[in-house]
Amino acid sequence: MALAAGFAYAAYMYLSLPDVRALRTANPSSTAFMRLREQEGHAGRDQRWVPYARISQNLKRAVIVTEDSAYWQHDGVDYDQLRESMETNWERGEFARGASTITQQLAKNLYLDPAKNPLRKLKELLITRRLEVELSKQRILEIYLNVIEWGDGVWGAEAAARRYFHKPAADLTPSESALLAAAIANPHLMDPGHPSTRLRRRQQMIMRRMGAVTPPPVIVEPPPAVQDVPEIPVLPDVGEPSAVPGTPVAPLTTPGRGRGGPGPP
Repeated sequence: MALAAGFAYAAYMYLSLPDVRALRTANPSSTAFMRLREQEGHAGRDQRWVPYARISQNLKRAVIVTEDSAYWQHDGVDYDQLRESMETNWERGEFARGASTITQQLAKNLYLDPAKNPLRKLKELLITRRLEVELSKQRILEIYLNVIEWGDGVWGAEAAARRYFHKPAADLTPSESALLAAAIANPHLMDPGHPSTRLRRRQQMIMRRMGAVTPPPVIVEPPPAVQDVPEIPVLPDVGEPSAVPGTPVAPLTTPGRGRGGPGPP
């Protein structure tokens, strides 16, 4: 009986997952994390969507180095990092380290909540696979850089570049890009506009690693329209580019936190 109930729940959860195919040609007008921040009482939303070609290559390098150094090699899940994360968490007896790829972070930011539980993680993995199957790596990174949180009310690379450096995202320097990437870990505590000593140290580490990865050349894709992202019902708490760019580098990790995503993971 329990097995049948579990199978039925798994089937329901799978069928309730969003149809991510809309993201091939449509930009999301909001995300689950944006709506969550609004519910928490955060006023205002500064977001200015820009296409992949108008985001600095420096920022792409810095974010990949910081959040997902094997981005161009994996299929959405970095199994080596996942295994190391599980071993670390098992040894410490707590959730001390995450291993989310950029695609997993995007799945969570678009459709889910920050809760740490196995069922939420399973939904994240299923959505991740859908994103990787339906969207190009370039498109996934483009959406990610336009929707992640970079401070209270600041969403996406263009808004962050203009807020902290008074310039468009296309003109970000290596130093500025590394500072923004360093702040992804906790955008409510790490302020690129007034960087702490810790944030500066992370910036320097990222800059030393940035030359090890190369974003792919811009591939022309149909201009997307803006529309709402399909939402997942609240459940009970029970083509990569033809040329492989760059080589993976050792991931930048900070003990005691997950990998990326708005706020504490």
